[in-house]
Amino acid sequence: MLPTRLLPVPFAPEISLHLVDAPVGLFDLTGGEFRSDEPPPFWAFVWAGGQALARYLLDHPAEVAGRRVLDVATGSGVAAIAAARAGAAEVAATDVDPAAVAAAGRNATANGVTLLNGIDAPDVVLAGDVFYSPKVAPAMTAMMRAARREGATILVGDPGRGYFPERLFELITEYVVPVPPTLEETEELRTGVWRMR
Repeated sequence: MLPTRLLPVPFAPEISLHLVDAPVGLFDLTGGEFRSDEPPPFWAFVWAGGQALARYLLDHPAEVAGRRVLDVATGSGVAAIAAARAGAAEVAATDVDPAAVAAAGRNATANGVTLLNGIDAPDVVLAGDVFYSPKVAPAMTAMMRAARREGATILVGDPGRGYFPERLFELITEYVVPVPPTLEETEELRTGVWRMR
């Protein structure tokens, strides 16, 4: 387990997460290597899309209040925790990386909320920063379109990642989100919260 420290989320300080507290980038934590059998520790950082979703849900709790929410590719769990704090009836956090699911669980406990491991027929699907690669984006898009056809509201936080299918979404709001320069090579990213059409 990587050394982390419980820190407030820069753009949603009502939430604290166990995060890497050092000026390092994602691949600094893996010795500069990408190994397909072991995902990099995305969960050790709070990404711009997740922060934007968290801020939006905390400021607009009616989006999730009393509803069943699924946060996909949860990473640190920031959006899921915000949904729980905003009054969602149930919140599940899923990720392909078991370490991320464990991290989201630790973070939920630190914030006094409970996350489930899965949920059938969610009312709301959340996804922050998921359109970052040509391999991941089509799978995420297909999953979201299927959930949308079943009547779910799909909310995405995206800071202009290269594979975001913007034509399928409408912009709800934009924020300027603080991010670690070692992670993003800038100190802030303009990040949209989008609703699938």
